[in-house]
Amino acid sequence: MSAELHAGQPVLVTGEPLERAGAAMVLLHGRGATAHDILTLAPEVQGPGWAFVAPQAANATWYPYPFTAPLDRNEPWLSSALEVIAGLLGTIAGAGVPPERTVLLGFSQGACLTLEFAARNARRYGCVVGLSGGVIGPDGMERHDAGSLAGTPVFLGCSDHDPHIPAHRVRHAADVLRGLGGEVTTSLYPDLGHSVNEDELARVRDMMGRLTAAAGPGSETDGG
Repeated sequence: MSAELHAGQPVLVTGEPLERAGAAMVLLHGRGATAHDILTLAPEVQGPGWAFVAPQAANATWYPYPFTAPLDRNEPWLSSALEVIAGLLGTIAGAGVPPERTVLLGFSQGACLTLEFAARNARRYGCVVGLSGGVIGPDGMERHDAGSLAGTPVFLGCSDHDPHIPAHRVRHAADVLRGLGGEVTTSLYPDLGHSVNEDELARVRDMMGRLTAAAGPGSETDGG
């Protein structure tokens, strides 16, 4: 039943068609935003052979309460949102791009959702990027995540005084994902505000470049 909340919403795709892509990025928008909004990041990080996939949340919100609320307050919306990501990864893999060549990236509420999905579904991904986010749940909540990120590169960027994401929650997310085997880099920027800066985009481009370089020549496209 939870899947129905966000099911049937638009999924926007740009860049290389999935069937010809060598790598993919799933982009998750923030509260009150749209899939079109988050896709404005794609031209900033665009590389050869990349497909960019952005789902839309119902009513522009993945879950109704703050990410620090008790988990049950954000149900069943949270479970539905997590199922959207799982379904997209399955679709992308079915088109020929496995999770190992797929980047999960989100901003704000989308970043929280991205990091929560990676923690609950730990495995090797291409990269995981949380821009102004943390894992979901109240301070001090005991987690029981399983699996391993198996060295997945993880980048967490946020203002050191973000009005929505406390710095200690970014550090907590880093600890959670590092404990699951992620290779985590964290940058807290002085007085950035709740936004994305050029250094964060440069780091994403670098991670994408390393991913396609590691995958070899076949990481771009088969279409010439």
